[in-house]
Amino acid sequence: MSCAYTLMDSPVGTLTLVARGDCLAAVLWENERENRVRLGELQRDDQHPLLQETARQLGDYFAGRRQRFELPLDFQGTEFQREVWAALLTIPFGETRSYAQIAQQIGRPQAVRAVGAANGRNPISIIAPCHRVIGASGSLTGFAGGLPVKQHLLSLEGRESLALAL
Repeated sequence: MSCAYTLMDSPVGTLTLVARGDCLAAVLWENERENRVRLGELQRDDQHPLLQETARQLGDYFAGRRQRFELPLDFQGTEFQREVWAALLTIPFGETRSYAQIAQQIGRPQAVRAVGAANGRNPISIIAPCHRVIGASGSLTGFAGGLPVKQHLLSLEGRESLALAL
């Protein structure tokens, strides 16, 4: 199945919003690493209703008017990745979790590195808030959108005291 996409200007750069049928399949970064997210053939559709709604909700989020997203999501990945991504959806706005806490939450406390790898492949950035996952020391660690973007998103959510890991 091909996917529809549209572009959205945002405070963190141009985002590519991707729908597979009537579900959101991806929110991709302007400087997206090739093959981080596999989607197949993409066809531009700026009138796709779900993509328009996604852009509206993201706009509200960036304007400080939205803390939760209400969109149908279509995560494509391994069972383990989908478990991690589902755990991301449980992290409340303005809070963070460590990779170890996510590993514990999904019942695989020894899988901290695997959680980090799955987090890095999260296809639905911002909405499945991988930016809310930080290092055990409280430092900001790797992020597909870049650490400055991660800091921006956390600051938007009221978490300004976290340090960049250099």
